[in-house]
Amino acid sequence: MVFSSLTFLFVFLPIIISVYYISPRRIRNTILFIGSLVFYAWGEPIYITIMLFSTVFDYINGLFIKKYKETKQNKKAKIVLINSIVVNLGILCFFKYSNFLLDNVNNVFHLSLQLLNIALPIGISFYTFQTMSYTIDVYLEKVEVQKNIIDFGCYVTFFPQLVAGPIIKYRDISTELKNRKETIDDFAYGISRLCVGLFKKVILANQIGVLWNEMIGNPISEIPVLTAWFGAICFSFQIYFDFSGYSDMAIGLRKNVWISFPRKL
Repeated sequence: MVFSSLTFLFVFLPIIISVYYISPRRIRNTILFIGSLVFYAWGEPIYITIMLFSTVFDYINGLFIKKYKETKQNKKAKIVLINSIVVNLGILCFFKYSNFLLDNVNNVFHLSLQLLNIALPIGISFYTFQTMSYTIDVYLEKVEVQKNIIDFGCYVTFFPQLVAGPIIKYRDISTELKNRKETIDDFAYGISRLCVGLFKKVILANQIGVLWNEMIGNPISEIPVLTAWFGAICFSFQIYFDFSGYSDMAIGLRKNVWISFPRKL
């Protein structure tokens, strides 16, 4: 499910915003957590187990690190931290580089090992580094450990940033997980920002992309120089408006149901 799809705009978004605002504040993180899982499972229901594993795994790691820190068992706390880093990076490298490594082994040693052809889970880089950064911050005592797994899961899986980031450190939003205030002005700004992003994505990026696709459909030898330059410019603008549009939509969605991104982003 993508932000510009009709399913997202006319089914998922109205439902989650409506349920969010009519629900008591104490369960709003639960609504966001469940909604984010539905959003992710819509495209990759199998790989949701990996995201849930990362969430539970580093939630528990954070609790153990805090416990060992309080009892002055720094060596055990460091072992837990190292375990978190190794497991997280191991999962990430397995999905991103297993085929690359097998292909190189086949080429170097003239073997015929079968490639795994595993699809890369959506957003795995973002939520992996987010959960890992949390355990690191707990170890460095930069944040208080999160004892509510739903609140932690809401931080990890929050759908506006799940697909293409950015990576948000837990300490940047730890306060807002429980203490945030939604206003009409923020909601109105979120809707307008969402519309701006939608315009960039659908009207600009997608239509410019049509021109680019038409151009690359011709043999390179038959494309005039000026036309080639025009195509390159079109492609550049397509990429720019695509990412800019997504960023605007993500910022708008966060304003609707949560908080804005940190200023530095």
